Amino acid sequence: MGSVTQKLGHPHPATYVGKGKLEEIKGLQEDLDYNLLLVDGELAPAQIRNLEQALEMKVIDRTALILDVFARRAQTHEGRLQVELAQMQYRLPRLTRMWSHLSRQGVGGVGLRGPGETQLEADRREAQKRIAFLKGQMEQVHRHRELYRARRKDTPISIVSLVGYTNAGKSTLMNQITGAGVLAEDKLFATLDPTTRRITLPSGREVLLTDTVGFINNLPTQLIAAFRATLEEISEASMLIHVVDVTHPNATEQVQTVKETLEELGVDDRPVIYAMNKVDRLTKEQRAELREVAPKMGVPSDAIAISAQTGLNIEGLLNAVETVLEQEEGFVPVTARIPFNRSELVERFHTNGRVDERDFDENGTTLTGWLPERELGQFTPYVTLDGTHPNGHDVNVVSDHSGEVTANSVN
Repeated sequence: MGSVTQKLGHPHPATYVGKGKLEEIKGLQEDLDYNLLLVDGELAPAQIRNLEQALEMKVIDRTALILDVFARRAQTHEGRLQVELAQMQYRLPRLTRMWSHLSRQGVGGVGLRGPGETQLEADRREAQKRIAFLKGQMEQVHRHRELYRARRKDTPISIVSLVGYTNAGKSTLMNQITGAGVLAEDKLFATLDPTTRRITLPSGREVLLTDTVGFINNLPTQLIAAFRATLEEISEASMLIHVVDVTHPNATEQVQTVKETLEELGVDDRPVIYAMNKVDRLTKEQRAELREVAPKMGVPSDAIAISAQTGLNIEGLLNAVETVLEQEEGFVPVTARIPFNRSELVERFHTNGRVDERDFDENGTTLTGWLPERELGQFTPYVTLDGTHPNGHDVNVVSDHSGEVTANSVN
């Protein structure tokens, strides 16, 4: 309905904004006929109470709004646990201050000494019990995910995680690549739970692609804690695809927020490919300027221009993913002559490496291609190394304005 800003050295301790600004906000009620005040910051309980008394309407702060949006989006058992835990942790200290005006009520009876328990203390005790229960439930989720990840490690397969600001198009990209059917809507935090699907790269190699919860600037710390199990999926990733909404007016700030969040999570050391999404909404002139505009957003000029909605240049993005993975994992050119009684190695070669040629004879299957160094031991004594070891080379991933992608290995 409208917005009001004020420059202050620090928020007013009683009403967040100054007295004159509060009168201005109150005066707008007749013109705008609004019935809710949202403050883009975190309010103390006393500030909320004072603002509500002055305006005679509901007042919520940024954290409460984000929690409410999360609560509306939570669909799975895990998602609901995460949101409720965050809400309880947010409300507990406010419960203490909001009810601090209550006096202790004396309670008589045999065996009781001193003042009795206040309603505040009873509420706090119940809230703390609920928080303890929810944390226990989340620990079970955490252990389940640990077991799942341990099983994945038994069959080494690279993991690629989609990260980005909320509503950047991660779930739409996930659906475009995998057909996963993840909820993808034009709204904040449409995805709260991670979704992982196996995908096949252009060479035939298989990797796992994970969709994660979107980031937002000034994300409340209790939400980061509550979504630990979800965010841990990112820590398992071999590389990240940072999806950027190039049409958003605050794209630069969004890119920086994601970078800072990844740093907080300790995963900023992962190789990253930037996917400049929603280019289908740009004019030809705007697309042509992307390479120049990208650095101003904090994005490398070799970022991949895509449209998750239309499928534009998805193949180019997957080619870039494959190039970076092979460089990071130290792919070595090999020829493997595998007897028929070791057919599981043929499948392992296809899953974890890249097959360029395949031949059969009476002795078995001969595969020519590339394998990560870590896999060479599994194929002894069937493998011979071919060509030059690629380690020490740099890979440049280049995208031109038309969306075509090339990957060049240079000394």
